[in-house]
Amino acid sequence: MEKNPKIAVFGGGSWATAIVKMLSENQKKIGWYMRSVYAIEHLKRQQHNPNYLSSVEFHLEQLKLTNDINEAVEYADYLIFAIPSAFLHGELQKMTASLKDKVIFSAIKGIVPETGLIVGEHFHEKYDIPFNNIGVITGPCHAEEVALERLSYLTIASNDEEKAKIIAKNLSSYYIKCKTSDDIIGTEYAAVLKNIYAVAAGIAHGLGYGDNFQSVLMSNAIREMKRFIKRVHKMKRNINNSAYLGDLLVTGYSIFSRNRMFGNMIGKGYTVKSAQMEMNMIAEGYYAAKTAYELDAAKAARTPIIDAVHDILYENKNPKKVFKKLAEKLD
Repeated sequence: MEKNPKIAVFGGGSWATAIVKMLSENQKKIGWYMRSVYAIEHLKRQQHNPNYLSSVEFHLEQLKLTNDINEAVEYADYLIFAIPSAFLHGELQKMTASLKDKVIFSAIKGIVPETGLIVGEHFHEKYDIPFNNIGVITGPCHAEEVALERLSYLTIASNDEEKAKIIAKNLSSYYIKCKTSDDIIGTEYAAVLKNIYAVAAGIAHGLGYGDNFQSVLMSNAIREMKRFIKRVHKMKRNINNSAYLGDLLVTGYSIFSRNRMFGNMIGKGYTVKSAQMEMNMIAEGYYAAKTAYELDAAKAARTPIIDAVHDILYENKNPKKVFKKLAEKLD
């Protein structure tokens, strides 16, 4: 694989937009697949995404914009997917172009509902992509702070260190610092689980719990995450690294966290449907809670926080009563 490969980003949301911005610091040309023809036409006229991170202006000569997923696949050597997990399966069904010899990096922090798999495993099992050609881009990093060029950190995980380094180099700038990892399964599961814990943090806030409880909740969440990930993929890892603990903290506490926002609405009495309708962005933690709960039933990792979020979102249990019981299980 060449050292300066062609790269394409798939997705039209805030995180996809942020990744294109990061790549534009280093790449002369970036493929960008967006489903919305309107968004593409607006970008061509106004140089910014009309729906997300509209303060970010792009140089059009750097962008190869298309609403044809096959054109973007054929253009690039490295494909970065930032489509919300709930919509990934449907978008991939449009694909007829070959993924043979393509390198796939997932920037999706969710589980594919149709298969119950994290994105890397989905590409491996459904599209026969070898794990050496699969990678993960994870935080702690909010798209909104990338737009503001505030110092942020990314972890780029791959079994092939050279491929991780290539993506790290292309995403790095004076405001983005990248490190690499070989824990593609653990970092991707961490990115999924932290969204569930952020929903829990939001519910707690909506119910009126204070900072003291939140600190205990997050302390228990990182230990719960460690147990869960160890069950699904046992290897030596430091759960206190930024890809795990750092990403959990920023998602659990930040005003930019859509999962915390979603949970806060649930805690204040919104139904799931009404909260989803009011939000303009996908809360990945909603979908992840169901799959993680089902996985835990098979793996028996002891996950009271995941269980609590699942029961509120999917069993329609009273948040106040569920959190009262959860509080007794935390230490």
